[in-house]
Amino acid sequence: MATITVKRPKLTFLEKLFIPTLIKGLRLTLSHGVRSLRGKAEGKEQLAAGHLGVTMQYPEQKWDSHLPEYYRGAPALVTDELGRERCVSCQLCEFICPPKAIKIIPQEIPADSEWAKVEKKPQAFDIDMIRCIYCGMCEEVCPEQAIYLRKDYAITGTSREEMVHDKDKLYEIGGQRIGLVNKWNDLK
Repeated sequence: MATITVKRPKLTFLEKLFIPTLIKGLRLTLSHGVRSLRGKAEGKEQLAAGHLGVTMQYPEQKWDSHLPEYYRGAPALVTDELGRERCVSCQLCEFICPPKAIKIIPQEIPADSEWAKVEKKPQAFDIDMIRCIYCGMCEEVCPEQAIYLRKDYAITGTSREEMVHDKDKLYEIGGQRIGLVNKWNDLK
C-alpha cells in the first residue's frame, strides 16, 4: 500500500496575520447590524421584535408560539382521563436514559386490588432535570405512553434539590392524556 504525502500550501505574510479574515468577519457583522437598524432584518415580522430586527426581548417575548412541532422539551408523567397512573414501572425509560437522569422504585399492587393484573406501579419516580439532555428516548421507549416531553424550555430552580422532579411534581406538570392505555385493557 502506497503512502500519499499531502503538502500544505504556503501562507503569505497577510494570511499568517489573519487580517483579511478578520476584516471579512467585521464587514459581515457590520452589514447585519446596519440591516437590523434599518428594519430590513429577516424574521422581524414573525417575532414582532419591533424596529430592531430579530432580537427577541426575552421575558416579555417568548418562543411559545414559534416552537416547531418536533421540539423536545422537559419530560413529565401523565395520567389517563380517569386520573389513574399510566406508568407500570417497567423501568425501560430508566435503562435507556443516556445520562441516567431517571430513577424508579417499583411497588407491587396488592393482589386484592381491582388492577392487580398490572402487577407494578411506581413507588418513586424521579427525574434529575440537571442531568436530563432532553433526547426523547424515554418517551419513545415507554410502552404505556406514560411519559411525554412537554414544550417547556424555561425550567429553573434555586438549588439542586429543586431540580429533581419527583413523581408528584411530574404528574402535576404532565396533566392528563386521553387515549388507549394498554395496562387498563381487559384483553391484555
